[in-house]
Amino acid sequence: MRSRLSINVVGCHAEGEIGDVIVGGVLPPAGETMMERMIAMERDHDHIRRLLICEPRGSVARHVNLIVPPVNKECVAGAIIMEPTEYVPMSGSNTICVATVLLETGMVQMVEPVTRFKLDMPGGVIEVAAECRDGHCRSITFRNAPAFVAVLDGKLELEGLGTVPLDIAYGGMFFGIVDAHKLGFQVRPDEARELAILGEKIRKAAREQFDVFHPDFPNVRGVSIVQFAMPFQGSGKETRNTCIVSPGRSDRSPTGTGTSARMAVLHARGEMSVGDTLIHTSIIGSRFVGKILDVVERNGRSMIIPQITGRAWITGQHCYTVDPEDPWQSGYMLSDTWGVTPTLKQ
Repeated sequence: MRSRLSINVVGCHAEGEIGDVIVGGVLPPAGETMMERMIAMERDHDHIRRLLICEPRGSVARHVNLIVPPVNKECVAGAIIMEPTEYVPMSGSNTICVATVLLETGMVQMVEPVTRFKLDMPGGVIEVAAECRDGHCRSITFRNAPAFVAVLDGKLELEGLGTVPLDIAYGGMFFGIVDAHKLGFQVRPDEARELAILGEKIRKAAREQFDVFHPDFPNVRGVSIVQFAMPFQGSGKETRNTCIVSPGRSDRSPTGTGTSARMAVLHARGEMSVGDTLIHTSIIGSRFVGKILDVVERNGRSMIIPQITGRAWITGQHCYTVDPEDPWQSGYMLSDTWGVTPTLKQ
């Protein structure tokens, strides 16, 4: 067998959403901060993302995380999150996958009943508490970076639907949040394709009509994901949602950053307070538990400190190779699975 590289990956999913973890074969990108490393990865080494996420080695349903040495000395590791069409500062399902893989592979020593450590992510330092029992990681609870509302009760002009009410909130990336019920959806598996098509239409319109950006990270700009949210059922009760990941598919998990963004909106409306929980369920019935830990004022904004709890499972170990004569070393995307927006950050 001939190969110009060898990349070792541990397969993992968090409540149904694939978040595989690179554990060998890729050197960390340059940068003095994790955000700089993320930018350098996108600018100089994007062939790794394309190789592992594009066909024939990957799929539109996959995320890949690169473990790197931390910048912050309090952290055990850093991670760069690579999604189908972009790099993001933070992701809940991917964080849960990374933490689970670190523990299950022994890269971080497991302590029962709870292992505590910090992860260095582009969007900030993330505190992790892993419930461990009988040598296995049973669940991950993490304290997310601050979440905040950027647009409340916005008016999105959408061809074919007229004016659609839209909230935009940051939970690790920017989410455009719409009322699924008012748009005629129940967020069921048989609605997945229709939700994906409409979600991408809303995302592109929101990026054109609302210029939102993070006060600390000017490169983090524009709506990345659209969340179809069912009506909030109250603290401690299940509320269904689905988040449409570009280029157009439902996140199989309830989406940790999406749960954080939704809680920021609910707090801004007076529907959630510190200590309240949002049990978010996904289109396949999996669930994350969100909790508002605190409220802080930063940069003239009111921000919540979210906590997310979820589970992940390892699915296998893989070694990816590239034959030097392979004509598709960078992979490919076809619209039958990748939808209408297969390119980076449209």
